[in-house]
Amino acid sequence: MSMNSNRVKAFRRAISTYRDDPVRFASEVMSFRPDPWQADAMCRIRDNRRLAIKSGQGVGKTGIEAVLVIWFLFCFPYARVVCTAPTKQQLHDVLWSEIDKWITKSPTLRKMFKWTKTYVYLKGQEKRWFAVARTATKPENMQGFHETNMMFIVDEASGVADPIMEAIMGTLSGENNKLIMMGNPTRNTGTFYDAFTRDRDLWQTMTVSSEDSPRTNKDNIAALKRKYGEASNVVRVRVLGKFPTQDDDVFIPLSLIEQCSSRAYELPEEMEMPFVILGCDVARFGDDETIIFRNYKGHCKMVRQRHGQDLMATVGDIVWEYRTIVEEHPDYFGKIFVQIDDTGLGGGVTDRLREVKREQRLSRMVVIPINAAEKIETDSPAGKKSAEHYNNLTTDMWATLRDDLEARAVDIEDNEETVAQLSSRKYRMASNGKLEVEPKQEMKKRGLGSPDRGDALSLCLYLGKIKKHTGAPPNAEAISALTKENYWSS
Repeated sequence: MSMNSNRVKAFRRAISTYRDDPVRFASEVMSFRPDPWQADAMCRIRDNRRLAIKSGQGVGKTGIEAVLVIWFLFCFPYARVVCTAPTKQQLHDVLWSEIDKWITKSPTLRKMFKWTKTYVYLKGQEKRWFAVARTATKPENMQGFHETNMMFIVDEASGVADPIMEAIMGTLSGENNKLIMMGNPTRNTGTFYDAFTRDRDLWQTMTVSSEDSPRTNKDNIAALKRKYGEASNVVRVRVLGKFPTQDDDVFIPLSLIEQCSSRAYELPEEMEMPFVILGCDVARFGDDETIIFRNYKGHCKMVRQRHGQDLMATVGDIVWEYRTIVEEHPDYFGKIFVQIDDTGLGGGVTDRLREVKREQRLSRMVVIPINAAEKIETDSPAGKKSAEHYNNLTTDMWATLRDDLEARAVDIEDNEETVAQLSSRKYRMASNGKLEVEPKQEMKKRGLGSPDRGDALSLCLYLGKIKKHTGAPPNAEAISALTKENYWSS
């Protein structure tokens, strides 16, 4: 018997062994040492067709997803693996990079597989034996895959729409077809939620708490629980891996915030807003933060976070961000609005920024002070409607933020503290029958900090003052209907 023949037989025996023992495969071929829950997940998907795992953050779900992709490709002939997630960033920058990392670390896997930005395939079999990355943006992306040995992995599954999940499940008709869903349990509806509730008999289910994981920072978890409470939705979802409860008096439900998180949502180009706004909530010293949020055509990101900063430094931060936008986006020729909380200390920032605008000839900057003590503008139909429902300008701004989240008209950089602030503010009915958000003083009495990030975010999305300063339409619906040309010529 030839040496080659012996090697082939040994390799086939190894494949048979690893097919039955994915934990051993991970250890011997990939040098991956699974946590107990990861080893449990490997064995469950080996023995079952469907597995749903809800978890807190930082427990190692991306690592186990990558291991399962490679295990399935290694152990099953003509295997096909389809990986999907709600955003390109989550799919390509996170999961696909993790797959590349583990293939690169293993001499055996490097010889067998070729990795590209969207495919991993067995060398010489790129058309029939592969894994592919497809974003979960439309059902068609999930169709057309049929093979005896096939596996779908859905990352951040709470953010994947039901029609896309239906397309995936309609594809899984082969003898050895498997489906894995993982992610933070951010909403109480949808296929991911159903897997743990009404459809539980069809699924293997697991819940993994960040508290139980050796990979997570326990001091950060303790701080989050102290600040927002163990029963808060942000702790339930992002630490304990539990679905949120809906508090009747919370102004912005966590599910709305999470559905627009940059982890779970990528604003389509055709929905981008035709303007740029910087929103600044000003603090000076103490526990409060000075926050600057940038809204670039609907993509919202916190770009400055300061403690104990003097007002002139805040002016410098705004000018820096203005120049950064001009330099990094040479294809954008419109105005750059700066909306500042002009109450109290913010007035000093407004005054100095106007001086700097003149001194440095920052011709595209439009400085708009917003005083929360002012009444809601009523010189437009949208303003009149807001004044009928909301008791003050702060509530109107937060309502605009909530409406944008509900309409999925924005995406927000994923940040635990920002999400917690947005989902913690309550509302009440004032004596005049109008709604108003909880005052900051009341939040502090509940042991919470000032919602500075939420206020800055609401400032960078608020359009109620833009008409007065530019002649542009006052609401997002009207603005999105315009072309860039007629918007800026208005």
